[in-house]
Amino acid sequence: MAICLAEARLNLVLVARRGVLLEALAAELSQAHGVRTVVVATDLGLPAGIDALLASTDALDIGLLVASAGFGTSGPFIDAPLEAEISMIDVNCRAVAALSHAFARRFALQRRGGLVLMSSLVAFQGVPRAANYAATKAFVQAFAEGLRAELSPFGVDVVASAPGPVHSGFAARASMTMSMAVSSRVVARQTLKGLGRTGTVRPGWLSKALELSLMFLPRWGRVRMMAVVMAGMTKRPGSRSPISA
Repeated sequence: MAICLAEARLNLVLVARRGVLLEALAAELSQAHGVRTVVVATDLGLPAGIDALLASTDALDIGLLVASAGFGTSGPFIDAPLEAEISMIDVNCRAVAALSHAFARRFALQRRGGLVLMSSLVAFQGVPRAANYAATKAFVQAFAEGLRAELSPFGVDVVASAPGPVHSGFAARASMTMSMAVSSRVVARQTLKGLGRTGTVRPGWLSKALELSLMFLPRWGRVRMMAVVMAGMTKRPGSRSPISA
C-alpha cells in the first residue's frame, strides 16, 4: 500500500511497531518517489499507541486512512492462549474502530477523504481453525459496509478489501501452505483502484473464485467448505502459531 501510494506521489505517515523497518522504508520511498514521510513507531493494540498516532498526525493534512495493521491465529480456539485471542480483537477490531472514528470525523468536516479497511475472504462465514480471526474480519467487513453508507453524504468513501492468501510472510509465520497466494502489490493496486467505485474489493483470482463457489451454498455449507480449505492450508493439524493479516 505504501509503495503504491508513494508512486502516486502521496505523502505518507507510516505506522507499525518496528521503527527501524519503517525508517528504512521511509528513506526508500522518499528517495525513489520524492514524497515526504512521517514515521510513527507504535503498537496499535494499546490505547496509548492509538493516542500516540493521533497526536502525531493532529497537525497534518490527512486525506486517506489505510487500516492494514492486524494479525491472526490458526488452530482450535480452545487450545489458544486467551491473551493472544483478546489481543487480536484489540488490534483487528478496537484499533480499527478507534482510528476510523478519529479520521472519519476529520474527513467529514473537510468534506473529502477515504478509508481502506482490510477485510478477508474469511469474513463472510465462520471458519473452523480460524474462528476468532474470521470473526474479527467479519466485524471489519460489516463495519466498512455501514460506514460507507454513513459517510457518503460527506464526500468520504470507504472500501473493504477482502483478499485471500497474500505473499506477506503469512505462510511462514503460520506454518501454512499457500501456493496460490497473490502478491501484496496486486492487493494494494486493486484495493486502491476500488476507492470511489465500490464498497468491497476482492483482490486476486482466488478470492473471486471462492466467492463464486460459495455464493450459492447456505451459510452452514460455506462453513463446512471453509473447514476443508483451512485443513488443506494447515501443514500441521492441531498446531497454532501467529499469522499476519
